Amino acid sequence: MSWERQISIKSKDELAIMRQAGIINALALKAASEACVPGATTWDVDAAAEKVLKEHYVTSPFKGVPGPIPFPASTCVSVNNVLVHGIPNREIVLKEGDIVSVDCGTNYKGFVADSAFTIGVGHVTDEALKLMQVTENSLYEGIAKMVPGLYTGDVSHAVQKYVETHRLHVTRQYTGHGVGRRMWEAPQVPNYGNEGQGVRLRAGMTIAIEPMVLVGTASTKVLHDGWAVSSADMSLTAHFEHSVAVTEEGPLILTLLENGEPPVSVAGRKAL
Repeated sequence: MSWERQISIKSKDELAIMRQAGIINALALKAASEACVPGATTWDVDAAAEKVLKEHYVTSPFKGVPGPIPFPASTCVSVNNVLVHGIPNREIVLKEGDIVSVDCGTNYKGFVADSAFTIGVGHVTDEALKLMQVTENSLYEGIAKMVPGLYTGDVSHAVQKYVETHRLHVTRQYTGHGVGRRMWEAPQVPNYGNEGQGVRLRAGMTIAIEPMVLVGTASTKVLHDGWAVSSADMSLTAHFEHSVAVTEEGPLILTLLENGEPPVSVAGRKAL
C-alpha cells in the first residue's frame, strides 16, 4: 500500500462532506454492532454494514485493496486475538463471550470516512471489558490533543500513556493516519510517541486516530490468509477509531451519528 506523502488541508465545505461520509459510516457500524450476536458469522456482520452503505449509494474503500488477495469485503471483522484486518467469513461463528472489532470505511463525494469499534458478544469477562473500555477511552484521550499548535506526538503520547497506565499494550506495527481524499494520507500517527514531536497540527487536517490495544504483548503476527493480524501470544485485542478534524474551535469528530453520539460505546463516554 502506498501512502500519500503530502498533508491535505480541507476547507469547511470539504469538512462538511466528510461529516456526511462519517454519519453514513457510523450508521453502517451501528448496524454491524447489532449483528454481533451469538450464532452470527463475521460474514453476517459485514453484510449488515454493507446493506447500509448500499442504501446510501456509497461504497467502501476497503473492498479491493491490494494485498495477498484483493480485500474482498466492505469491512474488517476481527475476533478476540485478531487485532485488525480480519476477513469476514461464513465459517467464523460468534459465540457468547467473544469480542469483535469492526472497521469500516465510506467513499462519499470524493472523500473517505474511516472508523472502528470493539464490542462484546453477550456477557464478556472482566478482562475483556477492561480492555475495550481502556481502548475506547484512550481514543478520546488522543482526540483531545487534536488542536492547532500541538503535534501528532502529543496525540500518540496521550494514547500510549493512558493504555500503559492500565498495564495494557499498544501495537508498534500499525498506526493511525491522515484521511480525506484517500483512505491513507499523511501523516502517520502511531499509538506511541513523545510530546512535542512529529507533525504540527493545523486547522483543516483530518486524521483517523485508532488505538489498537493488546492484553499480553505489543507484538503481532500476520495469520495464514495474509491479512488478519493477531497478537503474537493469541491474547485478546481491541480497536477503536474515529476520523477527526483539527479546527480552531477544537477537535471535530467526523464519524459520529447525526445526533452526535458514537455508534458504539462500551465505556459510556460522551463524544467531544
